[in-house]
Amino acid sequence: MTSLQSSFTVLATTPTPRNSSLSKPSLLPTTNARRSHGFRFSCSSNGGGGVDRRNMLLGLGGLYGASNLISGRKANADPILPPDLSQCDPTGATTTSGGQTVSLDVDCCPPYTDIQSDYKLPSFTTPRVRPAANRGTLKPEYIAKYQLAIQRMRDLDVTDPDDPRGFTQQANIHCAYCNGPYDQPDHPGLDLQVHNSWLFFPFHRWYLYFFERILGSLIDDPTFAIPYWNWDNPRGMFMPEMFTFPGTPAYDANRDPSHIPTGTNPVVTLNVGSTVTDPVQIISNNLTQMYNEMIGTPASATDFMGQPYRDGDAPHGFSGGGTSEQGSHTAIHVWVGDPNNEYNEDMGNFYSAGRDPLFYCHHANVDRMWTLWKDIPADYSKEITDPDFLKSAFMFYDENKNLVRVTVADALDYKRMGYEYETSNTPWMNYRPQQRLVPANLESLSKTAQTVAKLFPLTLNNTVKVIVPKPATGKADETLVIENIITDNTKLVKFGVFINDEDDKPEEVDRAEYAGSFTQLPHRVKAKQSTGNLRLNLKELYENINIADDKSVVVTIVPIINGSAVTIGSVKIVPRVA
Repeated sequence: MTSLQSSFTVLATTPTPRNSSLSKPSLLPTTNARRSHGFRFSCSSNGGGGVDRRNMLLGLGGLYGASNLISGRKANADPILPPDLSQCDPTGATTTSGGQTVSLDVDCCPPYTDIQSDYKLPSFTTPRVRPAANRGTLKPEYIAKYQLAIQRMRDLDVTDPDDPRGFTQQANIHCAYCNGPYDQPDHPGLDLQVHNSWLFFPFHRWYLYFFERILGSLIDDPTFAIPYWNWDNPRGMFMPEMFTFPGTPAYDANRDPSHIPTGTNPVVTLNVGSTVTDPVQIISNNLTQMYNEMIGTPASATDFMGQPYRDGDAPHGFSGGGTSEQGSHTAIHVWVGDPNNEYNEDMGNFYSAGRDPLFYCHHANVDRMWTLWKDIPADYSKEITDPDFLKSAFMFYDENKNLVRVTVADALDYKRMGYEYETSNTPWMNYRPQQRLVPANLESLSKTAQTVAKLFPLTLNNTVKVIVPKPATGKADETLVIENIITDNTKLVKFGVFINDEDDKPEEVDRAEYAGSFTQLPHRVKAKQSTGNLRLNLKELYENINIADDKSVVVTIVPIINGSAVTIGSVKIVPRVA
């Protein structure tokens, strides 16, 4: 690897804002100010003025109807529309510090051109095969090719900072779609957000698709595929070596230094906030986490994919995210991000995550989880046929610098997009927690618990135990709902949930009593707080804990990170609705 390191001239890993001549105050409130970009205008204008962008958008594939000229919900369909790239907030990402909104001096706005078209997927005869980054037999030639591709993308930052294929511009895509630079079309002041909803998986699939195609074009290899970080397999539960060498293009300085291999390989934890140090316990927790988010917890397609998000809807916040997004996806972001950095850059914050090449390797495995989940048998349909989902759309630049519009519908079949994943074992599929032979003593547990009426609402400063009545329906297929959760959007938050737990070992989530958890990654939206509910499917858990005919259960809620930034309104159990 030494010779590989010496063959590259490495750029700084922290991007420089593209239009540095723009002056930005260090402290400012969130505004709705927008900037019109002046980048390669080549369409003829109408009547001597500027290009009529609304008329231009009306011509894109028929999605934009005349009713869209009126602010508010459309009469026939409400898919999320692509952002107007000519209108972008130049203040970039902000966060809250000391009660004030602080500009992070990051310009997330992409280049703008008024030449836009619908994207048509090419026909692929041979799929690009995405290899596992932590496979021991990964060829040095592939690693060298990947490093070269990333280097050439970084070189564009220097030769043409406005080139949408450059590494900084590619990183800015995530910031632009996630941190508030874009408003929803025809809804001024309403953020466009692709996290915490059913847009999460399809947006990131398209993002990786174009990122991969650009890398391939920069090294003249259309068969090139990005690697995936197989953190769901014990053999992949450490940072891939190819990303860890200072001086190489895939290296990023803003990572947790305690998690970078230096003679040993620190084991990834998918249980955010865990202080477990025993590798065996960490791996067992990880496999249980994967089983729960992929199989045990989802009771519907939107439980896994994320909740509906339509035109005119405010961003959901944490309550809209699916089990995979809220679970392993968020855990890896937190594990890689640098805790010594005020904002946990790079991976630990939405606006900066794309600056780390490891982000794309991580999200390739997130995308792989979607492909695996689709093939796991379940008692619910895994298809979302809602037109508002299928017709939602995004804008990306392709490998030829063309600005193109893509839809969710065209991202549902990854094989049509010309790639597949190298096989990696998935031991978590058979890692259902061991069933308890003897049910917990509910009478004894109840002595240390309170009733719902007496306990809530509360701020989650300490572990709480609450007696929760079960529905009178007699069904074993039920859902735990933790209601009216309010969180501070600027903070990392985590709490765990257990049912009839006699052991009180919150660090061990590989137990039958573990129901699930809630994790929030710090993010910027116009509202400082998010409000929502956490729903946890109890069908398998009831079987695991061998629950008797008790009329209630004892729910334990354990604050793990920043519990004081969480308030909970109430807790209840309701019949499951698939």
